[in-house]
Amino acid sequence: MAQEVASQQANPADDTHDETISSTRQFVIFTVGNEVFAVDMAPVREIIRMPEVVRVPLAPVSLEGLANLRGQVLPIISLRSLFDFPERPADDSTRVVVVDVGQSLGFVVDKVASVVGVEPVQIEDTGAISSAVDSKMLSGIIKNVSGQAMIMVLDFASLIERKLSHISAALKSNRASATASVVAESREAEKVSDELQLVSLHIEGQEYAVSIKDVQEIVQVPEEIIQVPGAEAHVLGLMTLRNRLLPIVSLRLVFGLADRPLDEKSRIVVLALDRALVGLAVDGVSEVLRVAKSSVEAMPPLLVREGENAGITEICRLGDGSRLVSIITARKLFGDSAIKNALNALTDAQRESGQEGVELQEDTLDDDEQVVVFRLGSEEFGVPIESVQEIVRIPEDLTRVPKAPASVEGVINLRGSVLPVIDLRRRLGLEQVARSDRQRIMVFLLTGLRTGFIVDQVSEVLKIPKAAIEPAPQFSAEQGLLLSRMANLENQKRIVQLIDPSRLLEGRELTEVAAAAKAAHDQTAGS
Repeated sequence: MAQEVASQQANPADDTHDETISSTRQFVIFTVGNEVFAVDMAPVREIIRMPEVVRVPLAPVSLEGLANLRGQVLPIISLRSLFDFPERPADDSTRVVVVDVGQSLGFVVDKVASVVGVEPVQIEDTGAISSAVDSKMLSGIIKNVSGQAMIMVLDFASLIERKLSHISAALKSNRASATASVVAESREAEKVSDELQLVSLHIEGQEYAVSIKDVQEIVQVPEEIIQVPGAEAHVLGLMTLRNRLLPIVSLRLVFGLADRPLDEKSRIVVLALDRALVGLAVDGVSEVLRVAKSSVEAMPPLLVREGENAGITEICRLGDGSRLVSIITARKLFGDSAIKNALNALTDAQRESGQEGVELQEDTLDDDEQVVVFRLGSEEFGVPIESVQEIVRIPEDLTRVPKAPASVEGVINLRGSVLPVIDLRRRLGLEQVARSDRQRIMVFLLTGLRTGFIVDQVSEVLKIPKAAIEPAPQFSAEQGLLLSRMANLENQKRIVQLIDPSRLLEGRELTEVAAAAKAAHDQTAGS
């Protein structure tokens, strides 16, 4: 090869030869089903193995999902599905050809055969060829190359235009450079002066709660908790939360209960007060409650203790008094000796490591978005925390409403009000699953109508840097509105799809659900 290059350089007068070399085009040859295709190398960024993907509801069946490619969200599209070929599972030969068409898209092919140079004379127009693929999605035919009598050259621009119209429309409108608009959610909870919004948690079978205003986020127990020499038993140690050290205090030990190892059900409730963060390790987080202030009363004076248990100041009576929830006042708890020791330990550790202190900066607060993360199957979704009215358990029986829309699973009585309940899986066109004790009902206020949506599991409350939130690729009109944004958490290898709750019910569907709720209310009042 070196001799050939040297020979070409030694004969600059051979203009014809130089012209031929410069006009040679490189193509990637690959197979899909029984067909052989080629694509010009120019828009091909790379060729990768089949990655793990996050499924996207309401998207075309051709979309395998979204993958994280070195910090960028990459839609993965099945060419077999686009061509209506029989589907087959990925294997060792499967590859993804990443093409730049204004945004990067990954196309799944059965096998990449080679990269070849093709002379212009070897490329012909499609003419009237007979093929399983629409000739309008082809830019030409390569003949007698790489041992193949005929290879179809795919025109990805035409392919996207015809098969992925919403991606095409998004590219034409230059959506990639536009900032996604964030729909303002109702803050009805803050306006209702006679109610409290609490995060319910449990320790040793007892139920406690803290004001949602004091909860920055709820995260899983980290793989590593750094031990602090000389700290009291209450202080479990330090964890790293987005490059900051966070002291972890066992609420179980603060309350004088027997110690037990943290497990997969345990959670760290991150509280913010006086511009400091402290993580409270609890056995689990149950739900988000909205309770009337009339159901809350001060802790009886005889039960109020100074020191270790001073944080419990109120009792909430629910279910006609059958359910008692002890309310923890975060400000009081921060005065507890365990918390003081944790903060002192953190200060010492930061002094040694040179890290910043526990004081929060205003711009840090402004650069985060707080969301409630829940699961549907293995996929993670999020909604703005201010949009969530409450999160409750699913009762054993949902009351069916005659002539209600198919989307309505039933209604429940939530503190005297009829709440229509919709299975979010059904709303998003996902496969139905059997009921489980992990499922919860997330309650939203949609154009004045309180509506519950069943999810598989509420996993955490998470603060996401706004820099990690980006517009989601659009694959259908409905998906583009309901799931218009996503959080790309590269370090955690997570993609959280962000739902716009205001789009969950609209137009006729909202009217039908409201009518079903009214019918159920009238039926209850009549009986």
